[in-house]
Amino acid sequence: MSAFRFDQVTVLGAGTMGRGIAQVCAATGSRVRLVDVDQARADAARDAIAGSLDRAVAKGKVTEEDKERTLSAIEATGDREAAVSGADVLVEAALEDMALKRELFAEFARTAPSHCLLGTNTSSLSITEIARGCGAEDRVIGLHFFNPVPVMKLVEIVHGKETSADAIQAAQDFSVRLGKDPILVRDSPGFATSRLGVLLGLEAMRMVQEEVASAADIDKAMELGYRHPMGPLKLTDLVGLDVRLAIAEHLHRELGTDTWDPPRILRDMVAAGKLGRKSGEGFYTY
Repeated sequence: MSAFRFDQVTVLGAGTMGRGIAQVCAATGSRVRLVDVDQARADAARDAIAGSLDRAVAKGKVTEEDKERTLSAIEATGDREAAVSGADVLVEAALEDMALKRELFAEFARTAPSHCLLGTNTSSLSITEIARGCGAEDRVIGLHFFNPVPVMKLVEIVHGKETSADAIQAAQDFSVRLGKDPILVRDSPGFATSRLGVLLGLEAMRMVQEEVASAADIDKAMELGYRHPMGPLKLTDLVGLDVRLAIAEHLHRELGTDTWDPPRILRDMVAAGKLGRKSGEGFYTY
């Protein structure tokens, strides 16, 4: 790990987070392989990155030259094994499913180069458990990015029980290279950001459920009173109510207190398909 490199980054999972991570890595000088379950989905993700860059050019935030350079550094592929085989850094951004992640990291330990840093973008699942028995526990680390990745400065670096000091340093160096400002957190349920953010979001939902105030006024209270850039209910809509529900249920199981028990309003809205921005309706209508 002492000769750590950032030349080739593989991002597994081409959803919203994976696309954002791939874009930032390519924009800061790495070659990127963006992998999804098949070539068509990977190509669609690269097209989505192109659209994001077009919007940034239109706003004057990115030059046309920077856009073309970033896109030329991204290879979209459905061939996971080939993409992983040459990676210096791997960032997994697949579904929040422990069994899936354990299976993937056991595979990565076999197919990635021995120097490759093995990162997961999980927002709440145990890094120690993801790495357990994979054969490369010392190289597995949490690299928790925030949406939208090109804009948000934070990377939450989460080290498991077996993560080496070299891997931690490599993750910090990698994050800084991407223009991010990392924090270092010990592996524990919800880490730092999800634990705090979900707690605030769940309480805001209970306040709506109890008709304490409207969603808009609760959000305004935090935006104007505490200088949060986005209120907890707007943020829930952005993240996805289904994602917030899954994290809350995980924290409820792990921490065992009613504080983390998802309120009825959240369960009902997810059951009704009101998932936030991605469905067109959540605590707000889009």
